[in-house]
Amino acid sequence: MLGLLSFLLPVQGISQECPRSLKRKVAIGRFSNETQYAKSIFYDKENDPMGKQASDILAAKLAATEKFLLIERQDYDRIAEELRTAGTVSQNIGADYLIVGSITEYGRKTVGRQRRFSNSKQQIVEAGVSIRLVDVSIGLIVFSGEAKGEAVTENKRVIGLGGQADYDATLSDKAISAAIGKLTEQILFTCMDNPWKAYLLSEQEGIYFVFGGKSQGILPGDEYVVMEKGARVKNPQTGMMIELPGKEAARIRIDQTLGSTVTDEISIATLISREVDDSRLEHYFITDIQ
Repeated sequence: MLGLLSFLLPVQGISQECPRSLKRKVAIGRFSNETQYAKSIFYDKENDPMGKQASDILAAKLAATEKFLLIERQDYDRIAEELRTAGTVSQNIGADYLIVGSITEYGRKTVGRQRRFSNSKQQIVEAGVSIRLVDVSIGLIVFSGEAKGEAVTENKRVIGLGGQADYDATLSDKAISAAIGKLTEQILFTCMDNPWKAYLLSEQEGIYFVFGGKSQGILPGDEYVVMEKGARVKNPQTGMMIELPGKEAARIRIDQTLGSTVTDEISIATLISREVDDSRLEHYFITDIQ
């Protein structure tokens, strides 16, 4: 349950001098290379350099938005199995969203152009990337997209003068980065537009503990809504379990935040209206008022 709680958004009506950058927790579960490039007889699927390269680029771009807290999750097979069987793994993987990506296209070519007194050579790399964004609280794909990127470098020679350039290895990074960059904005919009949820950890003598603190945007004095989860029913058309809309059960106020890192930060809170059943805290979640 600890990993589920990301950051808390304030209830409307609380005065704020300026909007806070409130972050979602995102895990990059797998980024695979589905092309034949760089696959020899000794190719290791679990240690694919291009997949790791793409994963690192995506992580850097998401971090640059300052809207996400990134969690390392490479054991995708286990996560996928839990999604299939339970329909949700959010309390186990410690994230709000899981990103699964793949390099679907990759190619490079050299194009030359000969003139009377000069010639030039262009090195071109093209890459295609596919990304799926899974809301782990419901186990559904909330965004799926594909994009292509291109990187080009040119070498010129005039009347025999000029260098003979070898293949530019950085073009791979640039092409993949260009493709991922086109999808990053959609990932951001999808995560921020979907309702945010957090979960109560435990209760002791009227004090409630919530995972998350200052680095996620939680501040003392913030107030939030405690919702009781709706019933889970099976969709007869798809066979998937879905959660019906919940209802407001109480309001909660953050009194203090503790901890120094994302993994050990917690918030101490008290109820300020109505009450919840402390014996079944797993049936509640915290959210902001829309």
